[in-house]
Amino acid sequence: MLRQARSVLVVIVFCVLSTPAVGQQTYPRKPILMIVPLQAASAVDNAARIVAQKMADNMGQPIVIENQPGAAGLIGAERVARAAPDGYTLGGFNDSTMTMLPNVHAKMPWDILKDFEPVSQVASLEWALVAVPNSPYRNSGDLVAAAKARPGKLNYSSGGSGSPQHVAMEIFKSRAGVFITHIPYRGASAAALDVATGQVDASFSGLPTVFTLIKGGKLKAIGIASPKRSPVLPDVPTVAEFVPGFEFYSSFALVAPAGTPKDIIARLNAEVVKAVAAPEVREKLVAQGFTVVASSPEDLYKTTKDQLERYGKLFKQVGLTPE
Repeated sequence: MLRQARSVLVVIVFCVLSTPAVGQQTYPRKPILMIVPLQAASAVDNAARIVAQKMADNMGQPIVIENQPGAAGLIGAERVARAAPDGYTLGGFNDSTMTMLPNVHAKMPWDILKDFEPVSQVASLEWALVAVPNSPYRNSGDLVAAAKARPGKLNYSSGGSGSPQHVAMEIFKSRAGVFITHIPYRGASAAALDVATGQVDASFSGLPTVFTLIKGGKLKAIGIASPKRSPVLPDVPTVAEFVPGFEFYSSFALVAPAGTPKDIIARLNAEVVKAVAAPEVREKLVAQGFTVVASSPEDLYKTTKDQLERYGKLFKQVGLTPE
């Protein structure tokens, strides 16, 4: 009798160990909410919608994108941090939200390394310096010359204090030795549109946000922020050709609230990798200026930690202090 009981126990233990975790087996059972703490039609929003649609198709459940702009991403990110850690609320963040904001705001409502679970870095994107279409600026050198000739008379737009548009221009100003007045907006799209209408002189913007406006002649690209010229705008010189040492890039990542089960994080990571590997998804992202960079949760955590430290040092150099 005892021998039989032991045999039954061994079978039960084997079954438990060989059966997938319950969360992984049944997830997802309902639609997933992805909060993008930025304006609709911004670079990250565009990428999030492309990738989320493919993930939803593969997972058999809708992924609903909800934009919640404000305070350069602080508000929407806090909502993700406070959400139930069950895999049904995710955050589609840019690296400004993750690594720039914590370095320009003295009091943060969340900690990027403690209040979120990294899922995957999804893609990186190129940036461009854009100006009013009928402006005399042919390149970033012309903008620098104009700013030096009229100190404080030129202005630039951004998606808010601590946004990547703000950070990119402050680094540019420091490297070029010029002063250009900052005009913050509630999002990247609005910031770019006011350059197009001539309300603002210039701005840095992610290529996916402004590419259509550039191609349509409503914005003039006068510099690429990457070290090399962009394959989608090969005739536009890099900013570094006129402002040595300047470089700026951004990225899009997927995160979940801290405490989300590891098996669900693993499932989501696998779905991101699968989605961006699809030729049609990759083509759409590349056409908008993105480079696919799917990563493991561990790699995203390390990248975030390293970038926090990098921007902390860089901001001190250029005089961007916590507010």
